[in-house]
Amino acid sequence: MAKQTIIQFIFLALLTVVSSGVMAQEPTTAQVVDTVASAAAGQNSTGLTAFNVTTNPDGSQSYSVTLQVLAIMTALSFIPAILMLMTSFTRVVVVLSILRQATGLQQTPSNQIIIGLALFMTLFIMRPVFEQVYNQAVEPYLNEQLKFQDAVAVGRVPMEEFMLAQTRTTDLEAFMEIAGVDAVQPGERVPLTVLVPAFVTSELKTAFQIGFMLFIPFLIIDLVVASVLMAMGMMMLSPMIVSLPFKLMLFVLVDGWNLVMGTLATSFGM
Repeated sequence: MAKQTIIQFIFLALLTVVSSGVMAQEPTTAQVVDTVASAAAGQNSTGLTAFNVTTNPDGSQSYSVTLQVLAIMTALSFIPAILMLMTSFTRVVVVLSILRQATGLQQTPSNQIIIGLALFMTLFIMRPVFEQVYNQAVEPYLNEQLKFQDAVAVGRVPMEEFMLAQTRTTDLEAFMEIAGVDAVQPGERVPLTVLVPAFVTSELKTAFQIGFMLFIPFLIIDLVVASVLMAMGMMMLSPMIVSLPFKLMLFVLVDGWNLVMGTLATSFGM
């Protein structure tokens, strides 16, 4: 259910183009002309016209892509940024990166594993929000109960509520003051240009706090190992090499992965 919800949410804009009547096969010139003629005749269309056909005086035809389709394709390029900056992805990936540094493992787990794990943790954490977006915006749009603009307006509400719930008041007020935005009254929406940077700042701050708590036990092990090696006169032996197996043993004994993932999930109120 969650996988289908995410896929349908991401390709909401593409479904708009598909619903305009553009066939999967390459359309013939006659089909394109008929489509344009129907639109010119004032017939109702439930989607967007993919491109226009203009007949030149010499009988040749020229094709032009509509601005709406270009806008949709441009919006799709922002999906990675939306995933990273408007969801729980930032906090999760920063905490996992700090954990790797704290254990002393420079390349293990690899960046691909960390990003993949952060992505699926994001899907797990954001599942209730994505389900709201699907039920309130995507499904009504697919059933032709909402227009595209209305679906976008309705679908952004759960995302904004999630970001507001995770954003510190001080961060939000700071960016509102920088942007010169007046205090938002109850029932008013915070502009996304203010909400998104405030949300990301709060996420980074929370991630650093969790990372600090993760660093403490590993730092204690490093200090103890360094002190023992110095007392034994083994100053040429790197404390990092000796402390690494003790760090791994401690992390495994306390079921560290379960604790870290559970802490990340509960930090979002799950």
